[in-house]
Amino acid sequence: ARQAQSRMKALAKMESIADILSERVLPFRFPAPDKPLSSPIIRLEHASVGYEPDKPVLRDLDLRIDQDDRIALLGANGNGKSTLAKLLIGKLRLQDGRMRQSKKLRIGYLAQHQIDELNPKETPYDHFRAALPEETTEAQLRARLGGFGFGIDKADTQVADLSGGEKTRLLFALLCLPKPHLMILDEPTNHLDVDSREALAQGLNEYEGAVLLISHDRHLVNVCADRLWVVQEGTVTPYEGSLDDYRTELLRAVRQQQKADKPARDKNGTLSHHTKSGQKHRKRNAAEKRAALTPLKQAAQLAEERLSELQSAQEKLQNILTRPNFFRDMPQKAQELAIKGRQLQIQIAAAEDNWLAAQEAYETALAEE
Repeated sequence: ARQAQSRMKALAKMESIADILSERVLPFRFPAPDKPLSSPIIRLEHASVGYEPDKPVLRDLDLRIDQDDRIALLGANGNGKSTLAKLLIGKLRLQDGRMRQSKKLRIGYLAQHQIDELNPKETPYDHFRAALPEETTEAQLRARLGGFGFGIDKADTQVADLSGGEKTRLLFALLCLPKPHLMILDEPTNHLDVDSREALAQGLNEYEGAVLLISHDRHLVNVCADRLWVVQEGTVTPYEGSLDDYRTELLRAVRQQQKADKPARDKNGTLSHHTKSGQKHRKRNAAEKRAALTPLKQAAQLAEERLSELQSAQEKLQNILTRPNFFRDMPQKAQELAIKGRQLQIQIAAAEDNWLAAQEAYETALAEE
């Protein structure tokens, strides 16, 4: 519920920026499924999945996806987000439990490795011609390509000469050919510029099917997801808070761990005898390991400083953008600052991830000392 409320607020803020960008950004137009399905379209009951027998990556999954769901998966890299996606699209089989899904369910799946599977010598038109029925006319084919920003010139350009963002658009276009009821998107914005990310968010919000989103793009999650699932400790559980709540919990946990790592002191403020003896022992036996910790600690500190700088810049920018009538009185300046604000959102999300990763690396090395 909290994430649904957060999404509504994010959408309200997005409207003014969308008006500015709409005239110069190629849209994403996702076709509606032919026939809506009864919910749930997917149901997992006590399910386990993994890559090796008797070694599940995820276990005890009790989840459901409805036709109108907008779900984002949260969790550290390697926790199993992509594993869940592969289970849902049928690339992995259950090791235990049960998965039920609608018989007529069509799923569209996008992952960045698919870019490498495109034929570099063929054009978007060639890819579509191979994927569509023979009776599809050229006009129908080009109309579908046009819905994803491929005019005549780009539709006839070899994939090798397309940008990363254009290749991602082609993947989206191919994904939508069967008019899926559910789209599972694994890091869909990696190769998109700021404007295209905004266009993708608008397209997903207009899409009438369900969406399961795996993304480090906080803005995309905030404006497109109204439910959150957390992937951690070998399972997936619904999260009742908002994305901001989740990030706050992560950052709080990091800071608490930082405090816990500080040496214990007695009432007089001096290190306890037990701590002193422990430190002497570590100095004698782990000098090289402690030296190796220094660059990790410095990396964590630098990442935190960078995050603080970006957050300060964002606060100043928001103060300007929220001035009464600013968008009306200074449209050109507002457009520039709106784009800069979007870039800051992306940079802050990346900086937070970098800080958490650096801090985790430091704490892991510290624990092994």
